[in-house]
Amino acid sequence: MLRVVSGVSLIAERGQVTALLGANGAGKTTTIECAQGLQSRSGGTISLLGQDPGRSGADLRSRVGLMLQDGGLPPSARPIPLLRHIAGMYARPRSVDELVERLGIDSFARTSVRRLSGGQKQRLALAAALIGNPEVLFLDEPSAGLDPQSRQLVFELIAELRDAGMGIILTTHLMDDAQRLADYVYIIDAGRNVAEGTVAQLLQRKPAVESGEHIRTLLFEAEAGLNLTGVLPETITVSETRAGSYVANGPLTPQDLAALTTWWAAHGVMPTSLSLAARSLEDVFLDVSGKEIR
Repeated sequence: MLRVVSGVSLIAERGQVTALLGANGAGKTTTIECAQGLQSRSGGTISLLGQDPGRSGADLRSRVGLMLQDGGLPPSARPIPLLRHIAGMYARPRSVDELVERLGIDSFARTSVRRLSGGQKQRLALAAALIGNPEVLFLDEPSAGLDPQSRQLVFELIAELRDAGMGIILTTHLMDDAQRLADYVYIIDAGRNVAEGTVAQLLQRKPAVESGEHIRTLLFEAEAGLNLTGVLPETITVSETRAGSYVANGPLTPQDLAALTTWWAAHGVMPTSLSLAARSLEDVFLDVSGKEIR
């Protein structure tokens, strides 16, 4: 028997966004499907709102919202009649009109599901997951296919639901989304926990190869083709990733920044954008899960 998940332990609290991260094949989908009661398990214990999702019935399912990445929506249905149909299955549903307006569904209300764009399907799937007024919400890649405006709208709604006391479990491959949304993060690999903590705690985690120096990344945009050889120490790698976009990575110090700005001034260079960042959640993820393609 192939054991997909063994050694995963996680707790998701009410009023909190809990992110589950992992590379392809790490076991996160199996874990979430077992937690939702969609897949049977051969061992271990799961408690969802005080019940075992593998043995519970409609009462528990009515308290849980689920948004799948592929939507799972009937292709011939139209959005608003579909939402009203789903709302009719619950004792205390949310207002369909409120969700339609909030998620901008009225702008594509006359279009069948099969003809919706990826982002439109995501917004409709989120509305369908929320229509039953759940206490717990599972979100699988909630921002996939969303344009920037829709992404911001969905993020604001997730924050509001969290602040209202809903427990939200999020799976995503987009580390920026997890870093922005999550209150607590679990990283799993090969079916077991490899790291966990708040975003702030994970960002403070020491790299697997500790150099004793704090690695930072400096990004700036300027004219193309600048020759920065010798401006910064050899411990700092500098590259032009595309015409006019530069990345300096390494144990940057205030003296290094002063040397760079002095060089800019001497050569009449004024960057059009500039940002400095420490380790990101993606850096932590790659450090604990490895960089091999799965």
